[in-house]
Amino acid sequence: MATTSREGSLEAPTRHPLGQNSPDFYNEDKLYEELERVYDICHGCRRCVSLCNSFPTLFDLIDESDTMEVDGVAKKDYWKVVEHCYLCDLCYLVKCPYVPPHEWDVDFPHLMLRAKAIAFKKGQVKTRDKIITSTDKIGKLASIPIVVNVVNAVNKNQHTRALLEDTLGIHQKAKLPAYHSNTLSKRTSDHQPDLTNVQSTKTTTGKVAIFGTCYGEYNEPHLGEDMLKVFEHNGIPTMVIPATKCCGMPKLELGDLDAVDDLKNHNIPLMAKLVDDGWDIISPVPSCTLQFKQELPLMYPQEEQVTRVQQAMFDPFEYLMLRHKEGLLNTDFKKSPGKVSYHVACHQRVQKIGLKTKELLMLIEGTEIDVIERCSGHDGTYTFKKEMHDTAMKICRPVVNRVKKEAPDVYTSDCPMAGHHISAGLDDGTDSVHPITLLRQAYAL
Repeated sequence: MATTSREGSLEAPTRHPLGQNSPDFYNEDKLYEELERVYDICHGCRRCVSLCNSFPTLFDLIDESDTMEVDGVAKKDYWKVVEHCYLCDLCYLVKCPYVPPHEWDVDFPHLMLRAKAIAFKKGQVKTRDKIITSTDKIGKLASIPIVVNVVNAVNKNQHTRALLEDTLGIHQKAKLPAYHSNTLSKRTSDHQPDLTNVQSTKTTTGKVAIFGTCYGEYNEPHLGEDMLKVFEHNGIPTMVIPATKCCGMPKLELGDLDAVDDLKNHNIPLMAKLVDDGWDIISPVPSCTLQFKQELPLMYPQEEQVTRVQQAMFDPFEYLMLRHKEGLLNTDFKKSPGKVSYHVACHQRVQKIGLKTKELLMLIEGTEIDVIERCSGHDGTYTFKKEMHDTAMKICRPVVNRVKKEAPDVYTSDCPMAGHHISAGLDDGTDSVHPITLLRQAYAL
């Protein structure tokens, strides 16, 4: 019996493995065929136009072509779309009606990732982008005592920033993160979790290991400390996993899949051993959580250690709310953050866990939450690039305007980098406060 195409799908999205080891993955001719097919579908839909700049770029290319169709766009211009995708994944999860199991089988983010991987293999990547995605190397160098003072001073000086823009292409107005010589691993090196009274639930083991992330290690080590305080205040033995490296998300977004593989081979055995010993895992950055929850399992679907880590990986507020369901969350709060503008990070939204941060903060009496479900445009490295910064700020503008309109006591985002990007857009001397820090303050710890 003949079947007909359906407009959209009512079924839950499914995800195919990335397939980076298949023979055709790096075949450029087949890539162009798939780019043309998907671009044509996107052209006929246009529901994603308000997300990242990939879609406006694509639609402008089509509309300004001689045919006003995809066949009128030069193949070399396909890459203008690719370079604006920062793998937020929102188009896949919240907008596109043609993702699998729909027969059109559209996975725009992973198609962009495939294109980035081919470009990287061909050496079509800027030296700047290789440098700024080498977060461990930069962090280790920048956090050396005395050196750290120089780095932070350079990053704040308008003259050196102008020079950095001219030589490396780092936009002089992009808000660069500070570095700390007293890193998270140093701050927690003597910490020993109390394992005398472990309370497990149906969904949690009751023991938590923090994957500190390169950002949490070098740029905001207080986030890991805040997690330790909050989780142990809730009777959960907690530790920071020693000797980890970057999760690999920056290199993934660059298309450097070999580097992702190397980082996976370092981190996963460390984490799998902890999982086997009964530890659950959290991280202070949603992108890192998503890397272990989604991206690595899709790259290595047959690797049991990757799967075990995936199953034990939690967003921190997801974890605490799971404990709350079992009556194990300490709700003896001492102070309310007041009115909060809460930006939901893209890489948390696509974890499909709901608004757990909001749900927990709303348990604090006297707290009012305004939820902003819109991309901030930061994307780890996107906003640092000279040619992308203005676009990143434009994407962030609706979020900034919402915060201005609400005039909250505090604004926050589960992604610390997105939070600071919003503060750069506000440019009023204020800064975001991470939700885990708000929770620690509410407990008066």
